[in-house]
Amino acid sequence: MKNIRLGNSSLEVGEISLGCMRMDQLSKTDAEEVIQNAMELGVNLFDHADIYGGGKSEEVFADAIGMNSSVREKMILQTKAGIRDGLFDFSKEHILESVDGSLKRLKTDYIDVLLLHRPDALMEPEEVAEAFTVLKKSGKVRNFGVSNQNPMQIELLKKYVNEDLIANQLQLSLMHTPMIDAGLNVNMQNDASINRDSAILEYSRINDMTVQAWSPFQYGMIKGVFVGNNDFPEVNAKLQELAEKKGVTDSAIAIAWILRHPAKIQPVVGTMNPDRLKDISKASDVELTKREWYELYLAAGNKLP
Repeated sequence: MKNIRLGNSSLEVGEISLGCMRMDQLSKTDAEEVIQNAMELGVNLFDHADIYGGGKSEEVFADAIGMNSSVREKMILQTKAGIRDGLFDFSKEHILESVDGSLKRLKTDYIDVLLLHRPDALMEPEEVAEAFTVLKKSGKVRNFGVSNQNPMQIELLKKYVNEDLIANQLQLSLMHTPMIDAGLNVNMQNDASINRDSAILEYSRINDMTVQAWSPFQYGMIKGVFVGNNDFPEVNAKLQELAEKKGVTDSAIAIAWILRHPAKIQPVVGTMNPDRLKDISKASDVELTKREWYELYLAAGNKLP
């Protein structure tokens, strides 16, 4: 698998990362197979959050891999904080408590990347800055980023925090493309021209922030999987056509479509099926032409101005 640099950090990560939200549903043996398989494929960034499985996903992960220093140095662990009892909380107290909890569950003494999970409307950036400084100086967190934030929210944070923000995790798939649509339909009066997130894709490229695409197989706002879904015959026909042409699966083509973008977007794939991850990982070796990329975009129901 090809590697990319995560933001402007020194971290070299696989083009595709593994989201561990559903790892709490696995046995220790099955979880170990998932993790080992991922690492053999070149997937070295494992994405967690303190709320996944109520914290159990992190526990299962660490127990399954038999976490120790030699194993730890081979992987990049990323986790998220900021959701508390169904609400959002970027307070210094909660961020510090959340990280300590994740460290304990993951059986490690440092997190490679900490993301703020969902924007907190009551965020006080000075508090976030204090928390980041404590975590950085203590060695508990080495890099920081955000999730689901727009440029002005990020700029507000950057006014106070001393640490670089290297990643922004955002929903993106072939069937959920608002950040791309707005950039194509400039100065138009159609729905696709509505800029819902202040040019976050272009902002991320300018500021060397890696966009991590979550739910890369979902359509709408996590309404369901579109690959192999009979409700979307046109896009699935195009996916299958290209899959046969490239010698991979339709899911690999859906990921290759994301990887083809020059922003070097990193998909976060949540499958807990080793064979499926093997198939998906082949997307890293697929070369889509510009025409093929646009044909898929149009087959997904989009129109060009």
